[in-house]
Amino acid sequence: MKAYQVVENGKPLEKREIEKPKPTGKEILIKTVACGVCHSDVHIHEGFFSLGEKAKLPVPLMTDALAMGHEIYGEVVELGEDVSGIEIGKKYVAYPWIGCGNCDECANDREHYCSPLTTKNLGINVDGGYAEYVLVPDSKYLFDAGDTPDEVAGSYACRGLTAYSALKKADLVKGQNSVVIISAGGLGLLSLKIIQAAYSINPIVVDIDDEKLQLAKQAGASEVINSRDEKLFEKIAELTNGGATSVIDFVGAAETFELASGMFGMKRGGTYVIVGLIGGETNLQLPMTTLTARTIRGVYVGSLQEMSELMEFVRENKIEHVEVEKRNASEANKTLNDLKNGKINGLVCLTHDHE
Repeated sequence: MKAYQVVENGKPLEKREIEKPKPTGKEILIKTVACGVCHSDVHIHEGFFSLGEKAKLPVPLMTDALAMGHEIYGEVVELGEDVSGIEIGKKYVAYPWIGCGNCDECANDREHYCSPLTTKNLGINVDGGYAEYVLVPDSKYLFDAGDTPDEVAGSYACRGLTAYSALKKADLVKGQNSVVIISAGGLGLLSLKIIQAAYSINPIVVDIDDEKLQLAKQAGASEVINSRDEKLFEKIAELTNGGATSVIDFVGAAETFELASGMFGMKRGGTYVIVGLIGGETNLQLPMTTLTARTIRGVYVGSLQEMSELMEFVRENKIEHVEVEKRNASEANKTLNDLKNGKINGLVCLTHDHE
């Protein structure tokens, strides 16, 4: 089968012919229909996350070469001998956050928190959707997406799931009007659709790009504000009657941390949820955390239970679909570069020319 693989961090992906997996036991082989290109792919390709000017968190390749891609929507083509309840020819979203299966985290529906040394995450530790076929270890990781368009479905495995998990951790109240989302990129736009479906909230969206802000407004944001606006905090305070109760940061940079944790950005007792991994470092004034009684939470993807809850919303057509640009897998390198350089508005996925 064809696969576009990272052979060396930072170097262009290589198109390779590799062996197609053979499922055994509970394994399922799916043919990649579409695979979302996530900003995490950029970090995996580069081989690090930025921790600021002085440090990087390495993300070494777990194998000699890796086909990235963890937002996978595929068609079942072959089953292991112990698989039941899965139909050949049916399409599913693959939950990619595969744990070791033996630790306390895995035993308590926290596979996504399993040690990085033992995880088998699709497209991160083992070959994913940048390959024509993907081996899924168990049917419990496959989710029916109903009549969701092929190019959209895979986005729920990471960006959709991450957004849903972040919203659950943001102490939201249905119908409240004091929620701020930082980022009008692909993840921010998808979170807009999910927060409307799950919480009946139309949040304020802050971004540095006016074109992306316009997309957020069209997607249902109650208000959009450019982060360069000198009256940003005044406008947020006015729109939220004194400050945001919840701020969800899908950028995760030093600048957005300082923006969100600014004295006038959040109300006392507010919750700041960090999702993005752009990186950097910042200073935290410890007394202000106490005096403002604010909560700071990090979010890393989501659990199988959260995936199940999200996909129920999806199957019931409660989440309005976002537009996803389709590109051929042969454009994988260009797509990664475009995403890295901020040239993609919204979401993008790769498709394969199956023979």
